[in-house]
Amino acid sequence: MKNVAVILAGCGVYDGSEINEAILTLLHIAKNGATYQCFAPDIEQLHTINHLTGEVMTDKRNVLTEAARIARGEVKSLIELDITQFDALIVPGGFGAAKNLCDFAVKGIQASINNDVLNACKAFAQAKKPAGYMCIAPALIPFIYNNAQLTIGNDPDTAHALNSLGATHINCEVDDVVIDQSNKLVTTPAYMLAQTILDADAGIEKLVSSVLAIK
Repeated sequence: MKNVAVILAGCGVYDGSEINEAILTLLHIAKNGATYQCFAPDIEQLHTINHLTGEVMTDKRNVLTEAARIARGEVKSLIELDITQFDALIVPGGFGAAKNLCDFAVKGIQASINNDVLNACKAFAQAKKPAGYMCIAPALIPFIYNNAQLTIGNDPDTAHALNSLGATHINCEVDDVVIDQSNKLVTTPAYMLAQTILDADAGIEKLVSSVLAIK
């Protein structure tokens, strides 16, 4: 039975992990007969967004504490991740992936990645273990892999930025994935393109099954 590490970035599409993407990821891991453990960095998130109005709120929130909402409390600090206990890594999207795990949403090609996130993700890459990134989470990939093939869907500005950082962006439909065999890396657009939860589910199901199928 394969065991998958899932890195969350908080809770909520605008300032954390996209909840549907995270839950569908966990669901399809279980449906494929694998197990999972959620992790998140124990840091303050960039800001808090009122998901009803879209306005920035004044309260400060912790990424790990917020991620616990999705994981029903079953989440660990990212510094506890021991890759020897896991066969694969999956990172759901949501703006938190580009605001809390890295600052791509703010700085674009001048972005940097959180050190704990970088260390964890690079450990999987260096160990040649498969990984999946969805939605905007592939913005992390150029900091982790060299010459990686990836997708965020078909947004030209984001694609250009990722190409500028050294990746090769490939346009992809919402129900499909891009597989970089040499890096054992799978990406899918998810809510970068999805209009419904069914749209998102099609690509996420394929991403999870593809990651688990990589030897």
